[in-house]
Amino acid sequence: MNIDVFAGLMIPFAGTALGSACVFFMKKDFGANVRKALTGFAAGVMVAASIWSLIIPAMEQTENLGRLSFLPAFAGFWLGILFLLLLDTVIPHLHLNTDKTEGPRARLKKTTMMVLAVTLHNIPEGMAVGVVYAAFLSGNTQIAAGGALALSLGIAIQNFPEGAVISMPLCAEGESKGKAFVLGVLSGAVEPVGALLTILLAGLIVPAMPYLLSFAAGAMIYVVVEELIPEMSSGEHSNIGVIMFSVGFTLMMALDVALG
Repeated sequence: MNIDVFAGLMIPFAGTALGSACVFFMKKDFGANVRKALTGFAAGVMVAASIWSLIIPAMEQTENLGRLSFLPAFAGFWLGILFLLLLDTVIPHLHLNTDKTEGPRARLKKTTMMVLAVTLHNIPEGMAVGVVYAAFLSGNTQIAAGGALALSLGIAIQNFPEGAVISMPLCAEGESKGKAFVLGVLSGAVEPVGALLTILLAGLIVPAMPYLLSFAAGAMIYVVVEELIPEMSSGEHSNIGVIMFSVGFTLMMALDVALG
């Protein structure tokens, strides 16, 4: 693995770590409107990445199937949805839009469960980065180095608020800043690990690349619809989430096209 690929795998993790470091510089947790804005932005980035970085390249790789070129992407997408549905069912965690429970111990337990929620939805992001770089390393002409980098940068940008959303509430509930930072960072550690494992596995099954790309897309879309959209749309001022969704979507689209 060359240094450029390694850096690409670590960029999203760096975004989470930088966000977690907010606990050292900010005294208060994000307000409700800021959370809506950050969640909407993250959702927009993930949807755009699923389309331009994953589904479109998957379909381009199967153009030889003619009118049936959508089938591998269709199948892979549904496998990704079902995989995240399985994880969502068997792994105990809280949804991001759950109301706070009264009492400091209950809130601390809730925030700890939130770490699991963020970790869970970091899995498809790591897979997405891994499968795109695996396609690039395999010499796939539909995946350029710039396009892979764009995906890494886009996910890193939306990981920044995720790290802060973990570390700052933990600190507010009584954890030390150091421990809150470490837990925030650990929530993103699954991404480079998942990306590396995906590269190693994908290298053995290059013909399955269209399925793997769309699988990652399906997993990411599941997270967006199940976790992020309810969070950004809850309560008053839901238009903030919609506007920031649009900002994230267009930014990721521009990055992918400009760098790809």
